[in-house]
Amino acid sequence: MKIAQIAPLAERCPPRLYGGTERIVSYLTEELVRLGHDVTLFASGDSRTKAKLVPCCDMALRLNPSVRDPLPYHMLMLEQVRRCADEFDVLHFHIDLMHYPLAASLGRMVTTLHGRLDLPDLPPFYAAFPRYPLVSISDSQRRPLAFANWAATVHHGLPEDLLPFSANPKEGYLAFLGRISPEKRPDRAIEIAARAGMKLKIAAKIDKADEAYWDGTIRPMLASHPNVEFVGEINEHDKATFLGEASALLFPIDWPEPFGLVMIEAMACGTPVIAFRNGSVPEVIDERVSGFIVSNVDEAAAAARRVDLIDRAEVRAAFEERFTAERMARDYLDVYRGLEGGLPGVMRPPARVGNGIDLEAMA
Repeated sequence: MKIAQIAPLAERCPPRLYGGTERIVSYLTEELVRLGHDVTLFASGDSRTKAKLVPCCDMALRLNPSVRDPLPYHMLMLEQVRRCADEFDVLHFHIDLMHYPLAASLGRMVTTLHGRLDLPDLPPFYAAFPRYPLVSISDSQRRPLAFANWAATVHHGLPEDLLPFSANPKEGYLAFLGRISPEKRPDRAIEIAARAGMKLKIAAKIDKADEAYWDGTIRPMLASHPNVEFVGEINEHDKATFLGEASALLFPIDWPEPFGLVMIEAMACGTPVIAFRNGSVPEVIDERVSGFIVSNVDEAAAAARRVDLIDRAEVRAAFEERFTAERMARDYLDVYRGLEGGLPGVMRPPARVGNGIDLEAMA
């Protein structure tokens, strides 16, 4: 098949540092190429790929100090996609809803939604475009938009050889990897480690939007907890060691996590995951096989103290069975083949949803 992958431009594919969506787009693109498909990647110009790259900006926008507004770059990318849309069997978008005004002229397309969907502005929008197929990254993610035209749920996957299995970590600390933000709850991770009497390493980026949370909550906690080390933002090479040398990954989220890529990254290393029961967690973690699902800090601390009961080889086996890039790519190929006869579904009758917007004129 001739497949176009349209990625966000905030990070390159794959990202140098943090960036979940662009990382998954990269893994999917490279696996589709390996499986023999003709793939074109629309992404930042510093991306690395075996597919044909259409550079839509010079470098990842987040790391470019001269960029003030990312929207013009995405609009220019969409114009490039529009001009050559007829060359592809399917267009696969990963940029949320920016391309929808062009959708009627783009032919066969599908959109994977990578973010949270429990926001009040979204139901009116997706009700206005009911014919265009969507892919969720967990069943939990799609619940706020149950009426939408869901083609499938496709869980994320990683290249099988990306992160090596670590059978006997030498350091044995608890790990937190992600963003410093209120919904990721690194404060919980610090409290869990203190109650369990274990060392904690935090590898995370700090966005400008979260600097107040960092300064007001996390920095003071680091100063008062000598068992906690803040590592900062790490790259892919450092991630293998960081996760592989950990006794467990803490995933103490306080929001409806759409997927949680770091959970399967830890599993690839054989590292068990201690995760709070929110969002996708019950779909990803097999209780007492790949980790523990908990409801509060006390349960998490207790799980950390008995994490040695988890067989790290079984954690790795669970990853290989459920979360490889090849499985992900084959699942997406099934979705693409379902589009071959044209756009699935028909326009449904207009409805009043969300804020009560009358969609009859919009449909």
